[in-house]
Amino acid sequence: MAAILSVTNISKSFGEFVALDNVSLAIESGSILGLLGPNGAGKTTLIRILTGITGPDSGSVNLFEHNHKVTRISYLPEERGLYKSMKVWEQALYLTQLKGLSRIEATTNLKLWFDKFQMSEWLNKPVDSLSKGMQQRLQFVITVASKPDLLILDEPFSGFDPVNADIIKNEILALSECGVTIVLSTHNMSSVEQLCTHICLVNRGKIMINNHLSEVRSQYGKNQFELTFQGSTVAFANALGHRFELVSLATKNEIHSAQIKTHGPHSANELLRALLPYVELKSLKEHSPSMNDIFLEVVNEVQLESTPHE
Repeated sequence: MAAILSVTNISKSFGEFVALDNVSLAIESGSILGLLGPNGAGKTTLIRILTGITGPDSGSVNLFEHNHKVTRISYLPEERGLYKSMKVWEQALYLTQLKGLSRIEATTNLKLWFDKFQMSEWLNKPVDSLSKGMQQRLQFVITVASKPDLLILDEPFSGFDPVNADIIKNEILALSECGVTIVLSTHNMSSVEQLCTHICLVNRGKIMINNHLSEVRSQYGKNQFELTFQGSTVAFANALGHRFELVSLATKNEIHSAQIKTHGPHSANELLRALLPYVELKSLKEHSPSMNDIFLEVVNEVQLESTPHE
């Protein structure tokens, strides 16, 4: 799939602090890229370079889609920015037109979103009369009403209750299905698993992971299986032999639940052959690590490598 945007060997420093160190990244057209990393990792600096708010000290940024320049980028920053004394409709119309839409286009697009989000009764209210969640919903609408080719969202679920967070997630998926390419910067790992097709994990100014979500999970899967069975736990443990390691075992109502780790390239079929003569298997599935597990493993590994050893 063609890239809609790429950065090549970009670096950015602020005085002595290196925010980005020789970073290269291509964002596939139509993808939802999860941009992850701990605080201070370089995500915000990378977003500001992608959007043209700031420039890199070195390297290049290329914006394209199937050999045509992208017409619109829309950015929802983590730091929300609304004029509190303006009325809702007046502000929405003004900010949407700033993105290049005519007054008629902006009016048409905004009305569709205001109706969809049941915001029509807000039109003549001053922004500062809205709750924080309502203000964030308004800013999301303003961000997407310009019909961008590339949508960059920085912590879009911050401050939302679960109901409104689900509404925004559904709209993100709907936009993606319509061909919008989305960069989602968030600390909410469950949202990453629900929404993202690709993962880019940044830490200490460097890209640590950059791949499809399925490939990332496979890479960090660690050859683990989860299973339930009935029968002797002693016979079960003996059947595992030296090829399989028992990571955990729990019992409830005579049903045993176990997590198994394989040593070497042993498959689920081999595990089945080893166990079936000795216990009654109820279920078996490969253990897929959560994005939260992967995030913690990668970040902690970097911290351990950078810690001085005596």
